[in-house]
Amino acid sequence: MIATISGRVADLGQDNATIDIGGVGLQIFIPAPQLDAMKTGEMVSLYTFLAVREDSLTLYGFGDAEGKKYFILLTAVNGIGPKLALTILSTLNPEAIRHAVLTEQTDVFHRVPGIGKKTAQKIIFYLQDRIGSIDDLEPLAVMNVADTEVMEALVALGYSVVEAGTALQSIPKDTPDDVETRLRVALQNLSNL
Repeated sequence: MIATISGRVADLGQDNATIDIGGVGLQIFIPAPQLDAMKTGEMVSLYTFLAVREDSLTLYGFGDAEGKKYFILLTAVNGIGPKLALTILSTLNPEAIRHAVLTEQTDVFHRVPGIGKKTAQKIIFYLQDRIGSIDDLEPLAVMNVADTEVMEALVALGYSVVEAGTALQSIPKDTPDDVETRLRVALQNLSNL
């Protein structure tokens, strides 16, 4: 098992990066938000998972241990292979997945290409007992008027309450309290989920 790797980014692809480790280039498939943050030539460290198939060995990489944990959990769900698990983590961050599972919001998973109603239900059913309880969720802070309006706007745009809440929680504290600015930052956060 290859648990972690550190090396220089030699090349970036659409859904993967080639990491040079002592003269050997490893092709590693990485969730989109982390891949988008990489630059050719920079040093990176990734938590990795080696998927062994009859005809291939494929490395998947994650910026943190939590991403790797959720990847392994997702691939254990019947019908979800490594590629679909990577697509899920490219669309939703682990916290959004956790909230969606613990609050049983299947619609959050419908935003992921390739996930239908039955697969979303399978994910929730399988992961519910494996990622903690609803009591472990961080309580939502009392929202100011601007954040309430931003939440309503995001839900009106088709985002789930979980996605909107996650986007609001990741707005930097120094962001001005006007609705327009906070909505723009929240939408940017959602595009990175």
